Amino acid sequence: MGAETLDDELQALVGQPVGRGGPSVAPDPVNQPMIRHWAAAFDDRNPVYVDPAAAASSRFGGIVAPPLMLQTWTMPTPTLAGIAGRGGSPVEQDGDTALSVLDRAGYVGTLATNSEFEIVRYLRLGDVVSATTVFASISEEKQTRMGRGRFVTWVTTYTVEPDEVVGRQTFRILKFEPGGAPS
Repeated sequence: MGAETLDDELQALVGQPVGRGGPSVAPDPVNQPMIRHWAAAFDDRNPVYVDPAAAASSRFGGIVAPPLMLQTWTMPTPTLAGIAGRGGSPVEQDGDTALSVLDRAGYVGTLATNSEFEIVRYLRLGDVVSATTVFASISEEKQTRMGRGRFVTWVTTYTVEPDEVVGRQTFRILKFEPGGAPS
């Protein structure tokens, strides 16, 4: 495949959903046990996450979820069988994505470069979160210390019914050709 053809194929994916089948809907509503486990795992002692009385007297008026927990609500339950063959993806992918197109072109290495969150509002107990992810950009080929590669950026928009945006996450990776680093 020529560079122009690859560039055209990748640019056609910009603005398209990552995956198929519409938004990813949380399997469970925002709930106290998951918040409690998260707060314990990160040793976050903010009482608005776990103490109903303290949370009720706060600006929130009740228990809220830690803001960076946003993406955890819609994460799929991983299918461990075959995960190595899927490059570490926790779920089966159907159809072409920018990542599979880049894999076929030899950019099989993956390095996460950065992630940014925009929190519009804290989640409350009972909120059911949905996430829609689209490819935002795919760079031209760059020469990096890791090798030849392309930066892939996607944006996930998180909503609760009825389509209220509660946050966004921008995530960027470098897909690179291993062994292609300059000497």
